[in-house]
Amino acid sequence: MTRVPQMQRYCARCGTRLNNYNLESFCAPCESASRDERQGPPHLPPAFWQTDQMRDALATWHMGRMIFAYRTHPFHGRALPQELVANWLGLTQAQLSRIEKGPAPEQFSKLIRWAEILAVPPELLWFKLPASSGATLDHVNRQDFMRAALSVTVVAATQQPLLELLGKIEPTPIPSMVGPSEIEQVRTAAREFSSWDHTYGGGLVREAVSAQLRYAVNLLSAGCGKKHRRELHSAVGFLGHTAGFMAFDAYAHTDARSMFQLGLTCAEEVGDWHLRGKVLSSMARQAIWCGHPDDGLTFIELAMVRADRLTATERAMLHAARARALAKLHRTEEAVRAVGQADEEFASTSSDNDPPWMAYYDAAQHSGDTGHTLFDVALDGRFVGEARTRLKAAVTGHTAPFVRSRAISGIKLASLTMATGDPLEAASFGQAALVDAGHLRSRRAADDLRELRMFAEPHIRATEVEELRARIDRTLVHA
Repeated sequence: MTRVPQMQRYCARCGTRLNNYNLESFCAPCESASRDERQGPPHLPPAFWQTDQMRDALATWHMGRMIFAYRTHPFHGRALPQELVANWLGLTQAQLSRIEKGPAPEQFSKLIRWAEILAVPPELLWFKLPASSGATLDHVNRQDFMRAALSVTVVAATQQPLLELLGKIEPTPIPSMVGPSEIEQVRTAAREFSSWDHTYGGGLVREAVSAQLRYAVNLLSAGCGKKHRRELHSAVGFLGHTAGFMAFDAYAHTDARSMFQLGLTCAEEVGDWHLRGKVLSSMARQAIWCGHPDDGLTFIELAMVRADRLTATERAMLHAARARALAKLHRTEEAVRAVGQADEEFASTSSDNDPPWMAYYDAAQHSGDTGHTLFDVALDGRFVGEARTRLKAAVTGHTAPFVRSRAISGIKLASLTMATGDPLEAASFGQAALVDAGHLRSRRAADDLRELRMFAEPHIRATEVEELRARIDRTLVHA
């Protein structure tokens, strides 16, 4: 009898010849490695992403189709179960099934998280991943956000005896059901802390807002009627944003990022595009301030997705923030155009359409935000007069509740005038700004004062300038 030779088979992963008795797709070492990797996504070779199947899926700009192509890729030997991949992504099998078969997901924070978990090469994506500077949008799941927000306070050991006394105070109980009354209390707390922040800076009551945020986050675990769930998440997200901005102003940057992430998660959980835009704007401002303008630009681009759902005031705010990032990147022409776009949007604003947290963005704030952008441009010798005009308008227009904004714009006006104009006039602007700065506990304002002191250095022979420097030094001692 003629023996029919068996067709030789090879390992789907490493290409080694398989034993005739091995009916699997992998050799024994690769099968063992595969089992270990099932605890998380496997390490993939570059060629994995170059197949027609993967390329076609990525070209659809549909994350669900990309995940399906990932699961069914020949590299795995057999299709990965939905349950397994869903577990990697923090989803249920049913959720992943809907994502693969349904409309393209729109929430960029989720797209970014899934892309990072699966290690999709950034150059193949249809959206930009934030740089790995600690300012990613959604690198942990919602429960991790909550834990991060609830553990931001560090206490010195010398305070422990006093804290032990406070530990005997019973915490405020969480109601079994949350309704309009509790939601309004969270909103009121957010408004009050935001008002305090604008007037005195973020350095004095951060502990209080952190405690209030802990309580508010716990409300999310209580019972809540479906019709109130969206309002509850938006209120807690608003408070998280307020706490985050106060932490940013106090240079508690890690705390600020956790709190901003909390606010963003709450907004995206219920599709609150207005809150989402505001939080991303503040995340951009923090990134720019920390020397990462490219990250700031990324956050603004994410915030501008479906900008038609935002009000004209919100779009003006975002264009102004985008202009500031571009100016820091020395993309001057684009920055100036972005200022023009911000002006066009602001000309169409109507406070009747704006959410409550946008009440601060009035003509003075718009002048200040765009004036800060043109400050950087003016230091290079362009649009000096326009920058001064806008900063002056901000100083004049800011009312008593917005002392910090008035002080910072006044300091910037003094610095610009010191660098490009009459140092005596600059000293006068600086003295006026110090009146406001003396009431603040703001690390941002303190750094702006140090910058003003640096610009004053070449003019110290003038008595007025020397007096300004001495007063700055005294103010910084108490900052």
